[in-house]
Amino acid sequence: MQIISWNVAGIRACLKKGFIDFFNESKADIFCVQEVKALKEQIEFLPEGYELYIFPAIRKGYSGTLIYTKIKPLSVNYGIGVKEFDDEGRNITLEFEKFYLVNCYVPNVKRSLERLDSRMHYEELFQAYIKKLEKKKPVIICGDLNVAHEEIDIKNAKANIGNAGFTYEERTKMTELLNNGFIDTFRYFYPDRSEAYTWWSYINHARERNIGWRIDYFIVSESFINQVKDSIIYKDILGSDHCPIGLMLK
Repeated sequence: MQIISWNVAGIRACLKKGFIDFFNESKADIFCVQEVKALKEQIEFLPEGYELYIFPAIRKGYSGTLIYTKIKPLSVNYGIGVKEFDDEGRNITLEFEKFYLVNCYVPNVKRSLERLDSRMHYEELFQAYIKKLEKKKPVIICGDLNVAHEEIDIKNAKANIGNAGFTYEERTKMTELLNNGFIDTFRYFYPDRSEAYTWWSYINHARERNIGWRIDYFIVSESFINQVKDSIIYKDILGSDHCPIGLMLK
């Protein structure tokens, strides 16, 4: 089984920039999308053999998550039960036979850090939500988590300390999550791999120079890691300021 995750920075724009080609080439069983920026009726790509689940934001052209799946889920849940974040369409949970899959688009604290307190509240609520799920079966978390966890996950670490996505508070919440029974699959397989990024600014040819951040993840319950075969970054796939990532299951 293969699961793909991609922040497309607007699916309607990405459809014109190679999304369909990569979707078809990947042959993913489940394909998770973040920052959809569209309503269901605006999604023109409905691939045969897949079911579509979408959780748009109330605010038009903003946020939103989506999942294409070949495998019919046992249940579907939209949101984490908190209006502030559910109105932004940030989480879809699909239940399958052996695991839950939670597609996430974690709030950005903004350059001024004006949303840091809100982000910390989200992190606490989200961790409580997934630990509740985990009581029933293992959990796979995927998506744009909007944090570079360690210095190895960002090109210019020292210069970015305290900036959005690399604050002490955000990184500490990621550490808490991993210390609470979860594994960052990419670092599990590639603990020392540097310059492995999933997001690049559009400014100053950052992508061409590989001045990036790793802020997109597949994180799994510790009890599920033996079912994971590989964790992949598709760094050469264009179409967004993020690249897709993949999880191969045994």
